[in-house]
Amino acid sequence: MPATPKKTNPSMLDVAHHAGVSIATVSNVINRPEKVAEATAERVRAAIAELGFVRNDAARLLATGTTSSIGMVLADLDNSLYVDMAHGAQQGADGVGLRLVLGNAACDMRRQDDYLHLFDEARVAGVLLSPMEDSLDGIERMRSHGRPIVLLNYEQAGVECCTVLVDNEQVGYVAARHLIETGCTRLAFVAARDEYQPVRARRAGVRRAVAEAQGVSLETIDADGLRFEGGQAVAHALAGRTGRPLPDGVVAVTDDLGNGIADGLHTALVAEVPGDIAVVGCEDNRSARSGPVALTTVELRGAKMGEAAAALLLEELNTPAGEHRHRTVTVRPALVERASTAQARLGV
Repeated sequence: MPATPKKTNPSMLDVAHHAGVSIATVSNVINRPEKVAEATAERVRAAIAELGFVRNDAARLLATGTTSSIGMVLADLDNSLYVDMAHGAQQGADGVGLRLVLGNAACDMRRQDDYLHLFDEARVAGVLLSPMEDSLDGIERMRSHGRPIVLLNYEQAGVECCTVLVDNEQVGYVAARHLIETGCTRLAFVAARDEYQPVRARRAGVRRAVAEAQGVSLETIDADGLRFEGGQAVAHALAGRTGRPLPDGVVAVTDDLGNGIADGLHTALVAEVPGDIAVVGCEDNRSARSGPVALTTVELRGAKMGEAAAALLLEELNTPAGEHRHRTVTVRPALVERASTAQARLGV
């Protein structure tokens, strides 16, 4: 005889009948397995597998008003900094039985807002957000609906919420200071999208380091975007420069830009990195280790930021309404020295 087909969309009641237990026991196996004897739990899990039962989160949402998920909207998943943030946040969420659902804004504010709407409609427990620009409207909308939100790598004016920051001014300062300490005296800061808060802060840090030094000049070079191709274009423009000396040290506001600059200088045969021009990036993107020259960079510690943001969100979720106190956690950046500056030191 042919096998009896599985029932479409079996219910918890079907599982309970099949396992010979109550619906409450099935619920406990799914949500609080530590409350159920192992032999009984095994019988219920076997019934779930045999029937093909899948928990109906929509029904659970109607009953509780929220889900066991938290949303995370990242500025740009092409940048491994944000991937690291997601890994850190997932580790924090996993530790308390929450699921992390990701959205990639891809540096598009409308797409970011679409994800905030989606997570709001899905009644997630809370949201982690790493914007590149002012996001006050979306943040206030989420909070007005009772959903806590934690910001990463962005200090938003006009709203009270928990925040995890890296000291981006210190990122620029550390990068420029390193070049100065290697003996570079003609620095260039290469950047784009100055409307992005981290870009502005890193520029301020570079200027501060140069202002503290004696006999060091600084020029700023605008790139066409923050990616590899923008760095290549800058390098080719430097190759065509006449009547003005080339910089001997470059701070690129992202690692992608730094890799593009190193590649473009090599392709144009105008200068060697680091023999003629030392290059420092920012972020410690995975590409920093695999570019044309291993790139010295300033690590932002994305995984630590993500884990700290998840902890702040969980703290708010577990604090009675009106008793939570918002706070800011600041992560300190750290220099990671590689080949792109190694030979630039005085006396080498």
